[in-house]
Amino acid sequence: MSQTPGDGKHRAQWASSLGFILAAAGSAVGLGNIWKFPGKAYNGGGASFIIIYIIIVAVIGTTAMLAEFVIGRNTQKNAVGAFRQLNKKFSWVGGLGVFTGFLIFGYYSQVGGWVIYYIVSYIVCPGRIFADPKLFFYEMLGQNGFPWLGAIICPLIFMGLVIFVITKGVEVGIEKINKILMPSLFVLLIILTIRSVTLPGAAEGLHYLLTPDFSKLNFNTVLMALGQAFFSLSLGMGIMVTYGSYLKKEENLVKNVGLICTLDTIVALMAGFMIIPAVFATGVEPGMGGGFAFVSLAGVFEKMPGGPIFGCMFYLLLFFAALTSAISIMEGTVAYVTEEKKMSRKKATAIIGVLTFIIGIFYTLSQLYASIKGIWFDFANGVTFPAFGDFLEFLTDRLLTPLGSLTFCIFVGWVWTTKKGIAEVERDGTYTFKLKKIWSVLVKFIAPLAILTILIGGMVFGLALS
Repeated sequence: MSQTPGDGKHRAQWASSLGFILAAAGSAVGLGNIWKFPGKAYNGGGASFIIIYIIIVAVIGTTAMLAEFVIGRNTQKNAVGAFRQLNKKFSWVGGLGVFTGFLIFGYYSQVGGWVIYYIVSYIVCPGRIFADPKLFFYEMLGQNGFPWLGAIICPLIFMGLVIFVITKGVEVGIEKINKILMPSLFVLLIILTIRSVTLPGAAEGLHYLLTPDFSKLNFNTVLMALGQAFFSLSLGMGIMVTYGSYLKKEENLVKNVGLICTLDTIVALMAGFMIIPAVFATGVEPGMGGGFAFVSLAGVFEKMPGGPIFGCMFYLLLFFAALTSAISIMEGTVAYVTEEKKMSRKKATAIIGVLTFIIGIFYTLSQLYASIKGIWFDFANGVTFPAFGDFLEFLTDRLLTPLGSLTFCIFVGWVWTTKKGIAEVERDGTYTFKLKKIWSVLVKFIAPLAILTILIGGMVFGLALS
């Protein structure tokens, strides 16, 4: 049996290729696929956005993911240890990824708790949700008092599940749970998609998703597709470096990257076909982000025959996606602490859990404040600052994640060199990397340029990339 990091004996490894692929795909398939992609596809022109998105994933996303995998498998270390081994001056690059994942897990676990609350609510009292979806959401956040359910109890349950899996280790915990959750996620997604496309009036939504209208494409649309691709694939957080470090040397990295990116894209596309036809059929205006998932969709399920049942199934789907991603995000930080600080896995998960839980509470409280006062904190003399939750999402989604991807690509392309990266992929002639020259150009020039575009577009022009 594989050992877990920090045991002082042997480093953890995936027991099978399937386990690794499902775990990595589970990391990529998260909340962004289920609620962000449909909204962006709708606002970006439907089929036109989808075509651009697929091209970006195939060209840029696979390039960046392979860069992370070669670093991880070559060193067999966590993100910080990997960069330190290859070049000590760049160990901060791995630290940036770990720090980003640490922050993201703080609010991710809160949203995961909200999903649990909605699953129970759709089973017990769907009528309360349908009566006033916005009020129901705000009450969960604690509009009439402290958000015990939204900030403490439900997120604590979600985090407890994540910690339980992480403490079991890579093979027994992460790999095993993904072999259960990922197939379950696909089953639910297929059922909900079939229900959506067979609704009366769904044909208009299908036409929107299948008929390109390139007149709607603009710079903002391309930037949204770029941002969605990188964030959806869990790039820039060191997660794929850590997961790659658990790979056996005989694994075919190029094949695995292709399978993971394909699975992630299929889930995103199916989410689009699950949501957009239903939106057209029910006449509910879609949005993007949490407000869409927890408020707008209630209108869809209310008008749908068997709405409470399908509402419960949707949030169960969302729960599976959130759990698999949260596990991978936390694992990146846990691997760093257990290996670099020589701490036991249980102690590391406990400390990280407490710290991120505190961050998460402030995230939910800031959402509560925003729901009552608006999205800005007002101070004396007209000075305004963004609410903590909005700032945290901006910092991680628009700045730290793309910055992490940028530094990873630059490191592989120019510091460690693509020659060594290609050698790791080919494993001394075991595999033939037919696209190695193209990948070298992509990781050196095209991917960094694309990521810089995300950073500049998101920060300078204020475009919606998260």
